[in-house]
Amino acid sequence: MGRENGRVLTVATTSDNVDHEGRVIDFGRTAVDYELFRPGFPDSFFDRLTEEGWISAGQRVLDLGTGTGTLALGFASRGLHATGLDVAPELLEVAQRLASDEGLDARFVKGEAEATGREDDSFDIVSAGQCWWWFDSDAAVSEASRVLVPGGRLVIASFSYLPIAGNVAGRTEDLILEHNRGWPMAGGSRVHPEHVEALDRGGYRQVECFSYTIDVPFTHEAWLGRVRTCNGVGSALTATEVELFDSELAELLASEFPGDLAVPHRVFVASGVRPPHMGRSSHGVTLGT
Repeated sequence: MGRENGRVLTVATTSDNVDHEGRVIDFGRTAVDYELFRPGFPDSFFDRLTEEGWISAGQRVLDLGTGTGTLALGFASRGLHATGLDVAPELLEVAQRLASDEGLDARFVKGEAEATGREDDSFDIVSAGQCWWWFDSDAAVSEASRVLVPGGRLVIASFSYLPIAGNVAGRTEDLILEHNRGWPMAGGSRVHPEHVEALDRGGYRQVECFSYTIDVPFTHEAWLGRVRTCNGVGSALTATEVELFDSELAELLASEFPGDLAVPHRVFVASGVRPPHMGRSSHGVTLGT
């Protein structure tokens, strides 16, 4: 569900919107808000990957869970040949239009992280931005290993607001939990050791990670739109429930956080290199040799 000229847009939930744990995650319902209000990974993220020698122009990159293409488009703008993969056609449509508008070498196709349908040894980079928790981690690592060339790199990244007690993100999550009491993703430091562990289990080499924080500016309208894209709000609540939540968040912002906002966000990145030879354990997990 999104909004266009004040009108709520809805898309029916299908089996494609149910993840490996049975969670309904229909991000296609928030495609309009995603395009308008969801901040993409900052330039500093791509600059850091370039400085580390992890990406370079001319490489082929497959971006899993691409959404509206924030990572794929960022890579393409730096000269990489990008393919974005997602289960939500509404988001892919936005991403492809943005690529066309900007004249970027990026294409977007429907598919799952655990079964991409791409050829063996066909990408230099596999990336995933702000989405790994929706995947079957070991299956996604195994699939990345299959499509990566030997020596290729898997990059698992997140870019999330920091919900510190009393700040605008923390108070927003307080309100989300009043409307969606079972929401499991509230709180936390936005540091993900489980991503490092997934790379270790998958047999990757030269596994490392980095993290830093930046402030992202929002108007009240933009923050309302950003929060509607949250998996605890727009893709989980009914249209009526979102309308009520939206109005209450607007009141909270006017009362507690008047004026424009500077919301702290954390970038966290874990990455590793696919060894020359990959085998499989008895549990189906890819292992480097």
